[in-house]
Amino acid sequence: MGKVVLVTGGSGLVGSALQHVINTEPRGSAYGAKEGEEWVFLRSQDADLRDFEQTKKAFEKYKPSYVIHLAARVGGLFANMAGNHTFLRENILMNDNVLQNAHDFKVEKVISCLSTCVFPDKVSYPLTESSVHLGPPHPSNFGYSHAKRLVDVQNQAYNAQYGDRFTSVIPTNVFGQFDNYDLRDAHVIPALIHRTYLAKQDNTPLTIAGTGKPLRQFIYSRDLAKLMIWALRSYEDIDPVILSVPEEQEISIKDVADAIVQATGFKGEVVYDSSRADGQFRKPASNAKLVKLMKESGSEPFEFTPFQQALKESVEWFVENYDKGARVGKHPTTNGV
Repeated sequence: MGKVVLVTGGSGLVGSALQHVINTEPRGSAYGAKEGEEWVFLRSQDADLRDFEQTKKAFEKYKPSYVIHLAARVGGLFANMAGNHTFLRENILMNDNVLQNAHDFKVEKVISCLSTCVFPDKVSYPLTESSVHLGPPHPSNFGYSHAKRLVDVQNQAYNAQYGDRFTSVIPTNVFGQFDNYDLRDAHVIPALIHRTYLAKQDNTPLTIAGTGKPLRQFIYSRDLAKLMIWALRSYEDIDPVILSVPEEQEISIKDVADAIVQATGFKGEVVYDSSRADGQFRKPASNAKLVKLMKESGSEPFEFTPFQQALKESVEWFVENYDKGARVGKHPTTNGV
């Protein structure tokens, strides 16, 4: 009987990317499904993971050998600021229910997805895996951040007491198809894609908050999916590992906007509103551990999709799906991102 890989949050940004990779990579290849292996992509309508009994029923139904845990209660800055307890409690419930059932059903390995928000607000750069618990996270989203940090604590505890192979990954800024484009809480790339699309449709200027100078590391969701499959197959540490492009592939918000303008064919005026805050100039993360361990595991050096290509594919998907299910929200506006 083949083994089952259960993916929670299976219809979201990263879950959809995993599904694409599994469906397109050859079976038995480095990033494909193994022969006889079944991948199940669990959606929120299939089971409310905040509820222990519903989570248990999902595990009873699919009897997974492996779990990739992506499901989370997420939101933008203002949603987090207004609901830190909600984000803390609901994520703790989901994480605890998934990990406890994984333990009870003797799952061989769990990979949970964290976020760079787990890192301390005040920390030395570049970010490394060893700095996760060195201080409190940023106060704006401390509820979500602590819930995600606790996954690492839970992983350590399950391993120390029972020998369970539960671990986690920390991606940098993810973008791609099936992202959240709702302008009320979208992250920078999907928000810019949506605003540029609307500015083109309405024949209005594109206004971008800040100067465009800050630098960020962005990872294409389909690249992240492949790296998560590598982690499932080859990563043996309980401590988390950062999944990211290298520091030298940081890109400015202005370069991101220019690439989106080009990909959408927007010909109008682009205005940078320097009266709006830029936020932190850099938040670089080191992928040295990833590179070292991939080499040691015998994997080929990972080739990240060129940013321009990844962005073009993401924009094309958004345009094609704008009226066919893309998460665009109900109150579009062309004001600055």
